[in-house]
Parts: sequence; structure tokens; C-alpha cells
Amino acid sequence: MTVHNEAKKGEIAKKVIMPGDPLRAKRIAENFLEDAVLVNRVRGMYAYTGTYKGEKITVMASGMGCPSMGIYSYELFKFYDVEQIIRVGSAGAYSIDIPLFDMVLVSSSLSNSNYAYMLNGTKERECFPDKELNNHIKEKAKELGMNLREGKVYSTDAFYTDLIDPNTMYQDYHLLCAEMESFALLENAKFLHKKAACILTISDNIVTHEETTSAQRQDSFHQMITLALESCL
Repeated sequence: MTVHNEAKKGEIAKKVIMPGDPLRAKRIAENFLEDAVLVNRVRGMYAYTGTYKGEKITVMASGMGCPSMGIYSYELFKFYDVEQIIRVGSAGAYSIDIPLFDMVLVSSSLSNSNYAYMLNGTKERECFPDKELNNHIKEKAKELGMNLREGKVYSTDAFYTDLIDPNTMYQDYHLLCAEMESFALLENAKFLHKKAACILTISDNIVTHEETTSAQRQDSFHQMITLALESCL
């Protein structure tokens, strides 16, 4: 056990699906896993372990932002011997050509965060998912007939800011969308020699200001969750 996770060794699966929202973790466990057991509730950061088509899987919330994702994914990799984490989250699109509910597979994560420097002393601002895992996710999406964009995303420390022009981010830097957790997850995986990937669903558009409700974000991301779980098989 750690100060942030009361699960015992062995109660966390080798493969973890990681949404940001604890309530989304609860809904995934209730609707997709068989024989799901609540193994952590410290700070309300729910973790459930069950099976999906016979595969043992844990679903655990990460909370918001690189610091929170950094703590939970680090502990899972380092102290619970987790080998693979797939983040499933929401993102804000930087282009009118990316509609709500589109799925994005992260090919690289750029960030203004100092997380990498604080973790290992490097000044890198871009990190990458595991290539093998990303290829497997793409193959699964094709098998399931799901549309899946692949591209760079911006992992920001500031949810509210007037300093970023979405058109510049999209046209000049080729960034599809913004989110807040992928950079820390991918950096931890690289540092600890583990596998990680990130699938996002567009929940709002920063250009048009269209947005989904919190209820839609909890209940309507079934396609992304199915893809992540199928990619664990």
C-alpha cells in the first residue's frame, strides 16, 4: 500500500485503464467489468479490479493535471508492478474540423509542464507513447470499425488561459487538441520502462465553444472505453 492507494499488492492488475474522473472509473467498472471489486477509495480516487472477456483489468482514476496523474501512474508502475496503462480522457479540439465525440490517439504529447524536469532532470517538452501499444490500439479500432484520429496533443498545466491561440496550435504546431494528463503518464512510463498510451474523446471545441455536459462525459464515451478494453486483450 502507499499513502495514496490502499490496494494490496496483487489487487491491482498488470493492465490499467485510467480515466481522470473517479465517477467515470466507477461507471466503467459497473458497465464493462465482471466481478469488479473496489480496491481503492483513498481521497475518493476509486480503483476497481475485475475481468473483461477473461482478462484481469484495473480501472483507476488519475484526477486532473500532471501532478495528480504523475502520482497515481508512478505508484502503479513502481509499487504495484503495473506493466501497461491506457489513459482514456476528454480533450478540447483546436480546429472546427474536429467535431465533438471524435476519438484521438495520441502520437506525441507536448507540454508546458516542468514534470519531466522535476522527475528526472531533463528539459524535454515532448514525450511519446509505446509504439507497439499504439499500433495494437489502431489495429483494434480498425477491427471494430471505429474512426480514430492519430496526432499530437498539447498537455497543458493551465486549463483557463488567454495566452494560447487555437489556430496557431493547430496550423503552426499541428496539435489536434488540449488535455492535461498525457505528458506525465508518458514520461513516467518512459522513466520506469513501462508501456503507456492515451485515447481521448473530444468533449469541447476551443474554437467554436461547443461543449458536452458533465453527464455526457460520464456516460457517452462508451466507444473509447470499449477500444481501450479491447486493446488490453
